[in-house]
Amino acid sequence: MPAPMRKMQPLALTDVRIADAFWAPRIQVNRTVTIPREYELCKSTGRIDALKLQWKPGLPDRPHQFYDSDVAKWIEAASYSLATHPEAELDKLLDEVIALIASCQRPDGYLNSYFTCVDPDKRWTNLRDMHELYCAGHLIEAAVAHFQATGKRSLLDVLCRYADHIDSVFGVEEGKKRGYCGHEEVELALVKLYRATGNERYLRLAKYFIDERGRQPHYFDVEAQARGEDPKKHRAADYRYFQAHLPVREQAEVVGHAVRAMYLYSGMADVAAETGDQTLLMACRRLWGDTTKHKLYVTGAVGARHHGEAFGEAFELPNESAYAETCANIALAFFAHRMLQLEADAKYADVMERAMYNGVLSGVGADGRKFFYVNPLASAGGHHRQDWFGCACCPPNIARLLASVGMYVYSASESAAYVHLYVGGQAKAHVAGKTVALTQETNYPWDGDVRITVRPEAPAKFDLMLRVPGWCRKHKLTLNGEPVKAPVVKGYARIRRTWNDGDAVELSMSMPVERVSAHPSVADDIGRVALQRGPIVYCLEQCDNKAPVRAVLLPDRARLRARFDRRLLGGCVVVEGGALAVSPAGCGGELYCDAGCLTTKRVRIKAIPYFLWDNRKPGAMTVWIPRA
Repeated sequence: MPAPMRKMQPLALTDVRIADAFWAPRIQVNRTVTIPREYELCKSTGRIDALKLQWKPGLPDRPHQFYDSDVAKWIEAASYSLATHPEAELDKLLDEVIALIASCQRPDGYLNSYFTCVDPDKRWTNLRDMHELYCAGHLIEAAVAHFQATGKRSLLDVLCRYADHIDSVFGVEEGKKRGYCGHEEVELALVKLYRATGNERYLRLAKYFIDERGRQPHYFDVEAQARGEDPKKHRAADYRYFQAHLPVREQAEVVGHAVRAMYLYSGMADVAAETGDQTLLMACRRLWGDTTKHKLYVTGAVGARHHGEAFGEAFELPNESAYAETCANIALAFFAHRMLQLEADAKYADVMERAMYNGVLSGVGADGRKFFYVNPLASAGGHHRQDWFGCACCPPNIARLLASVGMYVYSASESAAYVHLYVGGQAKAHVAGKTVALTQETNYPWDGDVRITVRPEAPAKFDLMLRVPGWCRKHKLTLNGEPVKAPVVKGYARIRRTWNDGDAVELSMSMPVERVSAHPSVADDIGRVALQRGPIVYCLEQCDNKAPVRAVLLPDRARLRARFDRRLLGGCVVVEGGALAVSPAGCGGELYCDAGCLTTKRVRIKAIPYFLWDNRKPGAMTVWIPRA
C-alpha cells in the first residue's frame, strides 16, 4: 500500500522482467561485466581488504574514510542483479563479503572500517567532513537490497544493530549529539530500513536528521570548536556546500554539492511521504522547481562547477567545463522517482527519463568496463572514460542503477496501473484487488510505438495510465484495434474501463528530430541548438564527421533525417543532414581578420546519442551546435 502521502507505489524489482533491445543488453553487460569487474577493483584497491581491519600505522595503503560506501554500493548492485538473475556464485560471493562486514561490527553496534582501524578515538567527532553517516547510509541500502533479493537477514540484522547504535548517539534527548552528516545519504537509507522492517525508530531518526539540518547553533561549528578548530576557516564556512545554511523547510534554492543536495531532497521526499508532512513536501516542490527551471542540463545532468562539485547560479550551465557528475545525475533520478510517487505527475517522470537515457547512461562505456565521473556537453578531445577512480563513487552507483532499472518503469495504486517508461518486457501489478499482468512490446527509444497487453486474473475495473512524454507533440491511442479517446491527466493518458484478459492498447508517439533551444539567460547556449529525438539527446563526435565538429554551423532549414544504424555500438538511431562548416582559409594564418574573409562550405553531419560518445576513436564532441 502507498505511504500516507504517496499516490502510488513502485512495483517491486522482482515483479518486472525487462526483455527489450535497449535496456536488456545493457543490464546483461552490467551483470556479466561491470559488477564482476567492480568487485575485482574493490578487491585490488584495498576496499574489501580494509574490512579485515589488518591495517596498522606505518603500513602502506591506508584505508580511506569512504571505502565502506563503495563496497556497499557494489553489494546493492549485486543484490539487485541476484533478484532478477539468480546466480549461485554471486550469492556465495555476497555471503563472503557480508561476513567480512559483520566481523567489523563493534560490540556496541558501531560499524566503520576506517574509524575502527585508523582513527578509533575519533568516532563521531567530525560529521562535517568524515562521511561516517554517509557510509552507514550506503551500508543500510545494501542491507535492505540484499534482504529483499534473498530473504537473508545476515546483513540486515547487522545494519539494524548499527542503526540502533546511531539512534542512541544522535537526537534531541539529553546526552545525545545534535549532529547530522556533512554528506547526506543516511536519511533516505533509514526510510528504506523502516519500510523493510516496520520499525518506526528508523523513520523517526531519518526525520530527526532532516529536521536538525541547518538549525542554530550550527552543529558543524560546535564540533569544530570541540576539536580546537576555527569553523570560520573551513573552505565552506557558510555551509551552503552542505545544504546546511538554513533549516531545510526554509530552503528555496538548490545550492552546494550536487550529489549531497539530491540525496538530501530524496530523503526529504521520503520522510514527507511517510509522515504526511506538507511543509516538507512544499520545500521539495520549491527545490524541484529551482532545479528544473534554472540548473538542469539538456542531458538531465546537474552540477555546473568543478569547484565543490557544485551547482552554480541560475542559468549557469557551461558545456565544456560542465561537471555533471554521474552520481549527481543518478541522484536526480532518485529525487524525480520519489516525487513521482508522491504526486503522480509526469513532469517528474520526464526528468527521470531525460536523466536515465542521457546524463546517467553516459556514465558507463558500451563495454561496461570504463566510466565517466564528469559528463561534459563539449570536449576538445581530451576527456575520456577511465577504468576506475581514487574517489570511486560513480562506477558502483551506476551499476546499482542499471541493475534496478525495472523499479522505475511502473507504479500501482489501489485503482490504477501507471506506465512511466516504455520498456519491453512483462510486469505484475496488484490493482483493484486483482493481480494484473502487463506486457510491453516496443522498440523505444528508437521509435515511439508501444503495445501493452493487459491480462488481469479476472475482469477488473481500473485506470491504465500511460505517460505521454513532455517531448511528444502528437500521439494516438487504440484499444483492441479501435481508436480511443483518453483524457491526459497530469501527463498520463487515462483509460478507465473493466479490463479483460488479452485487452491490448497501442500508443503511437510522433518522434521527429527536433532542435532544442536554451533559455536566453544560458550564456553558453545563445545562438545554438541541441538535437533531440524522443528522449535521446544527440551530439556530434569527431570520428563521424569530416569537418571539425566545433566549426559546424546548422542552418535552421537544413533537413535532418533519422535512421537506424545497426552496426554502430550495438545499434542505434543516428541523425544525419546537411550543414555548414567555417573555414579558416580566408584568415591567411592571422589570429584576427576581417569578418568578410571567413568562408563556409557545405558539409554532411552525423549525430549520435550523447550517451554513446567516447566509445570509439578519441576526438572532439559537442551537444550544442551554432545556428547558421
